[in-house]
Amino acid sequence: MNDNELGTFLRTRREAVTPADVGLPAGFRRRTPGLRRAELATLAGISVEYLTRLEQGRDRNPSPKVLGALGDILQLSTADLLLLHRLAKIHSGGKELCQSVTAPPVRTVRATFRALLDRLEPAPAVLLNWMGDIVACTQGYERYARPLGLLDGDAPNMVRYVFTDRRARTVFPGWDRLADEQVAHLRNEATLHDPHVAALANELTAAVGAPFTDRLASVPTLPSRFGLELVEHPVAGRLRLSFETLALPDEGQRLVVHMPADEATASALDRLNGRRPGALRAVSG
Repeated sequence: MNDNELGTFLRTRREAVTPADVGLPAGFRRRTPGLRRAELATLAGISVEYLTRLEQGRDRNPSPKVLGALGDILQLSTADLLLLHRLAKIHSGGKELCQSVTAPPVRTVRATFRALLDRLEPAPAVLLNWMGDIVACTQGYERYARPLGLLDGDAPNMVRYVFTDRRARTVFPGWDRLADEQVAHLRNEATLHDPHVAALANELTAAVGAPFTDRLASVPTLPSRFGLELVEHPVAGRLRLSFETLALPDEGQRLVVHMPADEATASALDRLNGRRPGALRAVSG
């Protein structure tokens, strides 16, 4: 894993801001895209040397005041600002602190939450832990996912499926975006050096190489919590599914609920579930 995600994040965001964005003249002979370190440091009220140490990973303890100043100048969105503070918090603890968090990912579901899943039938809904393990799901999800190969094996895992199962690239026309999202979840829902995440990362590095490792080494991003998924289903045909993600931080889990985005998808899912048309209604917007 990238051991300097905080520095990488700062550098790439600095390079994405132009002098004009912050009211500076562009000038000539600019070899650096975006802002120079000296420009960002001056605007943020810190030294160039300190900013250099942050970007190179030689200083891992920026204060909230410094992070706030950098966030303002870099024009970070609220989501990116939260990510900046999260990366700083993780890096300030050091690798040793991260490795002390060895509690295994939760692979059980509370009875009350199981009852909630039952109430979501026949919608395809799935409960995942921070490793991407499929912990529980509705029968609607099982009927949707099993023909895709998503539930093969004793311990189905979404991240492993996306990267190692050849069917995934055929089933999901937006595979690249889906792969980005799975790595974003893996990086954002566990500490960088969690031994369980590291074991999965080592497995996928050996199995698929660059498609996984390049994403793992890229600039950190937050995963999408809602959106639209296009699926070429081998039984139901083309599906357009809207999804919403609900976080359960105490358990380190997330619930993903899929709903049909058009009437054709609603009808296809009804047929897949052996239900009369109208059991699921399309959700638009």
